[in-house]
Amino acid sequence: MRLSLGFSPCPNDTFIFDAMLHGRIDTEGLEFEVFMEDVEALNRRAFAGDIAITKLSYHAFAHLTHMYALLDAGSALGNNCGPLLVARAPLNETQVNAARIAIPGKMTTANLLFGLAYPEAHNKQETLFSDIEDAVLDGRFDAGLIIHENRFTYEQKGLVKIVDLGEYWESTTGLPIPLGGIVVHRSLPADVQRKINRVMRRSVEYAFAHTKEVMPFVRAHAQAMEDAVMQAHIGLYVTDYTIDLGEKGRNAVQQMFRIAQEKGVISQGEKNFFVERE
Repeated sequence: MRLSLGFSPCPNDTFIFDAMLHGRIDTEGLEFEVFMEDVEALNRRAFAGDIAITKLSYHAFAHLTHMYALLDAGSALGNNCGPLLVARAPLNETQVNAARIAIPGKMTTANLLFGLAYPEAHNKQETLFSDIEDAVLDGRFDAGLIIHENRFTYEQKGLVKIVDLGEYWESTTGLPIPLGGIVVHRSLPADVQRKINRVMRRSVEYAFAHTKEVMPFVRAHAQAMEDAVMQAHIGLYVTDYTIDLGEKGRNAVQQMFRIAQEKGVISQGEKNFFVERE
């Protein structure tokens, strides 16, 4: 069975998908047609409903629970790994609310968290995540919401952190922060959805156990990133929750959706949005 599969070129994604794409594990007869795009492009593809398996920001998934179900394996969810709001100089809350802010996409979890922390800040513009640091530095924006490997480089470029939205989430909920997950189209039979979850978990476990084997695929798509940054990126976003969300991980996702619904950021979705367990 051949299925379309979307994920980003970021190290945490290429790290966990390498084994299932390159014959390192048993895929139980599944084959994959890969679409490698940035997270917001993947979000748009999912809204069109034309991809079977995809990485998706939890913000986007909150709007798509009627169409997709969440795997227990593959999520980027953890502690001290949230998006950062950065600027050229410190800003207080009033200044943030009035600022021109670059965001990595309307449907990114970063934007959802920013909206929870700064509900009065409305002057936001979507910008490719890898361009946000430079856009703030050259004055096109007063502040920027950075994700992925940029959290390791902003200080070197002379930017300062205004708030760590991961810390904001963890301090208010006591839960790990859900950033992105792997979802499957609900049109797929339940047994196929469970099979995908098994294969995804197997692929993550292989990557943890055979890091040297999967790193060439990571480096090939890491945009000339230094090895130390790649390793830090993977260490931050690929955790035990990536192998299996478990009850605490599932609870974190459910709480994020509940809080966002209460604040009117998202509407009520499917109550059961996880792939059926074995």
